[in-house]
Amino acid sequence: MILTILIAFVSLIGLIVLHEFGHFILAKKFGVRVEEFGIFLPPRLIGKKIGETTYSLNLLPLGAFVKLYGEEDHEKKEYWSFTQKPIWQRCLIVFGGVLSFWLIAFILLTFVMGFGAQIAVEDEVNYQIKEPKVQIIAVVANSPAELSGLKAGDTIKKISIDNSQFLVDKVKEIQAITEQYKGKEITLTIERGKEIFEVSLIPRATPPKEEGPMGIALIRTAIKSYPWYEAPLQGISATGNLTLGVIQGWIQAGQNYFQGRPSGVQMMGPVGIFSLFTQISQLGIVYFLQFIAMISVYLALFNILPIPMVDGGKLLFLGIEAARKKPIPQKIEQNINSVFFTLLLALMVWVTIKDISRLF
Repeated sequence: MILTILIAFVSLIGLIVLHEFGHFILAKKFGVRVEEFGIFLPPRLIGKKIGETTYSLNLLPLGAFVKLYGEEDHEKKEYWSFTQKPIWQRCLIVFGGVLSFWLIAFILLTFVMGFGAQIAVEDEVNYQIKEPKVQIIAVVANSPAELSGLKAGDTIKKISIDNSQFLVDKVKEIQAITEQYKGKEITLTIERGKEIFEVSLIPRATPPKEEGPMGIALIRTAIKSYPWYEAPLQGISATGNLTLGVIQGWIQAGQNYFQGRPSGVQMMGPVGIFSLFTQISQLGIVYFLQFIAMISVYLALFNILPIPMVDGGKLLFLGIEAARKKPIPQKIEQNINSVFFTLLLALMVWVTIKDISRLF
């Protein structure tokens, strides 16, 4: 458990450090003076100045930061000041942090595609795949499956009836067996993480429409790997699909909310994410890398939202500056950021309390 928490902590901090490095490298590229590149937040523990930049390790383990000359003081007019650079360069410096999240996801998913990714496959596919299995992706309320304790994510390894046993790795095999033995008790051998156990239930002879005898939705998955020259293209495709999936999920959640239905979205803070890390770490390195890539994409999309205190808010202010031909007064920008910082902090506290209540 302690090792898992440490890995989760290092992974999340690593994402944030690389995010700030995106700002850092583009600021250097366009000649903006980087006053400090800090890991964690002040007060400072140690620091070393190399060239014009101080590299520091700080006390509060809450992220990382890059301090750009002139970013917080619009009165600094030197040519190496952030505010003196053309708007397009400032936009790229700000966007560099967002882009770094997508690059991280791409790199991780490229490795995943090379190692072998768990993907959905048809029953008829039996070539160029490893470890095919049938997993539960949904459990109907009050069905035999739910009453027996089955959960989404469980893998059905074997079905036993009387003295007969059936090893299964195709959806149609399970459907045929349950159809044949409706109304009779069957025993399923289930894999959940590293745990393997048996569950007994009776498939319904006359199930409700579209629920099936056991009341579960199934998918066949297998590990498929790609040669090194195909893995980057697959990594790009997977990153794009993951990004599109997150956006579609947010849109659907918004539609559900305005239509008075459950949103289907559960907000999580650090505690909830660490809890997920504990679960994912039991599934192996490939799942772990996919999880980090997913978090990276979520952070990219959140950071590009046009709200103050994130990169999207800074891009919004720059867009307004470009439209009105002069920057927003610094005092107004600071006040807006302060209000949103307070709101984000309150939201984080609320989400953390919810995460803790779910654990206990």
